[in-house]
Amino acid sequence: MRERRGAALVIGAALAAAPIIVNAQSAPSAPNTGVSEARVVAPLPSLAPMIKRVSPAVVSIAIKGTIREQAARNPLLDDPFFRRFFNIPPGAGVRERQFQSAGSGVVVDAKRGYIVTNAHVVDNAKEITVTLFDERELAAKIVGSDPRTDIAVIQVTPERLTEISLGDSDRLEPGDYVAAIGNPFGLQHSVSSGIVSALGRSGLNPDGYESLIQTDASINPGNSGGALVNLRGELVGINNMILSGSGGNIGIGFAIPVNMARSVMQQLIEFGAVKRGQLGVAVASLTPDVAQALGLPNGSGAVINQVAADSAAARAGLRAGDVVTTVNGKTVKSAADFRNAIGLLRVGDKVEVAVLRDGQTRRLSALIPEPLAVAKANELASSEAANGLHRGFEGAALDDADDNEGVLVRSVANGSAAAIAGLRANDVVIAANGARVGDRKQLRAAWQAAAARGATTLVLQVRRNGELGVVLLR
Repeated sequence: MRERRGAALVIGAALAAAPIIVNAQSAPSAPNTGVSEARVVAPLPSLAPMIKRVSPAVVSIAIKGTIREQAARNPLLDDPFFRRFFNIPPGAGVRERQFQSAGSGVVVDAKRGYIVTNAHVVDNAKEITVTLFDERELAAKIVGSDPRTDIAVIQVTPERLTEISLGDSDRLEPGDYVAAIGNPFGLQHSVSSGIVSALGRSGLNPDGYESLIQTDASINPGNSGGALVNLRGELVGINNMILSGSGGNIGIGFAIPVNMARSVMQQLIEFGAVKRGQLGVAVASLTPDVAQALGLPNGSGAVINQVAADSAAARAGLRAGDVVTTVNGKTVKSAADFRNAIGLLRVGDKVEVAVLRDGQTRRLSALIPEPLAVAKANELASSEAANGLHRGFEGAALDDADDNEGVLVRSVANGSAAAIAGLRANDVVIAANGARVGDRKQLRAAWQAAAARGATTLVLQVRRNGELGVVLLR
């Protein structure tokens, strides 16, 4: 669970009870007149049949892992001359901390053992144990993770699993009844109920792709990755976070729409990562003052502020000042809607964009290309991999840092293996698996030595913005 205090967000997983029909037997009995009276017993409404059907598809996920974190340090440790003069080894001040955490998941493919959960649930996991509804425990491995949408897919041995049916989150409306199933605070297979409070919530994670379902379902720590289902027992959302000042539920919970999760899940299973293309535009939400300035009636949409030269948008004919109203037939109400719609498209997908220009609606088509930076980085990564670097560097452009002080990460392609691992542009790799790294040759040698011992993971110590951190390449 991640938590932001104040207007706190606790990353973590309800249907208002249906009206109760009073049983005729509960009414006061009439005086005994000697005449038997027939009593009609009306069945009580219950979610139990639906819950019994879908609960076996919801699992508990236990995580064990190690976090390497920087202890309080002297700023002189960032000075290369100081480190060399006093012979301070790489990793000074970095400590390891073991952790355990728990979350929930949903079986979406029983034949292949695929389970969808939140990316933050399995972050930094070294050991994953899945507990099924019948108390069986299975080891799991990570298939892929996408922090931008907070969706991850893990896989277990497909032994007598039950999968859930996927619904259509685009058909949800505020007021619809929903139920949440998960493992809050370790209380396995807890069920809560509520309604859909709102749709399309965004802005909670500025770096993510969001169009969250808001619900008053009781979502608490441990519910992360659990199921939000409709009255038909169809999965409509992946429980994700709550808004709280205390860490507990106050009736404002959020879930990732299943349609978004489905798109991400398919790419994670197919590629192990999400391959996002770029249209090549910068947009802003259409506000009343912007609409007035453009001579448009008050409405909704996304205003294109800038179009990159030689981009897919430029080739499609999009211009600065265009107001995007739909993407692939789906209404765009804000810049966040546009960003989500484009960000969830795959490289190679065709996109139909409707825009308002000069008071008229125009429909334009674009083909989502692989970003040039991605193509160049992948080409470089291929040559680096051929020279013996860990495949986790795929998508990262590397160069020797100044004064043999490490390996500089010049750029990292979006959606690449390097990006998923956590490498960032301008990182400087200074050690690998505890061995000092002064240049790419030494980095390559460190990995080859580790691989010769049968290792598959490379632990990188990196310097980022003057601080030391750790990145794991698996």
